[in-house]
Amino acid sequence: MPKHERSRTNPVIDAIWRLVLRLGFPLARAWWHIRRPHHEGALVAIYVGQALLLVKSSYRAEWSFAGGSLQPGETPIAAARREMEEEIGLTPHSLRAAGSVSGIWDGRQDRVHFFELHLDCLPELRLDNREITATRVVLPEELGSIPLTGPVASYLSRKG
Repeated sequence: MPKHERSRTNPVIDAIWRLVLRLGFPLARAWWHIRRPHHEGALVAIYVGQALLLVKSSYRAEWSFAGGSLQPGETPIAAARREMEEEIGLTPHSLRAAGSVSGIWDGRQDRVHFFELHLDCLPELRLDNREITATRVVLPEELGSIPLTGPVASYLSRKG
């Protein structure tokens, strides 16, 4: 089980944030299905030995990797580093580019850049407890029984 601490924020404020995200995400997804916007993101596959660290967001049923959207003018690697720090409190020493995939996920025309971080052991993580509420480390043979986001499933199928 990953070691992590909750960020030191107000639990009531955290609960409000989670509620807003849970209600807002389906609305955003519906809007994206109508507008089909272009989106670009970055995700980090964090390997702990042979296992992968997955993160659970407060507004999705599926598990994913740490990461998120690129901000205007931001490079994919900068976005990956920023999102890892924001979501799980992890500042990587070095990320390795692992390609990108394009597809339509959540109603958006999406391009996702992947990076890999290889660790011998998992450091203590600091979850934001708003967007990211849980983590788990899974072995490759366990991945088939876990619901994963489309981009993560695409990454894993390319690795397979």
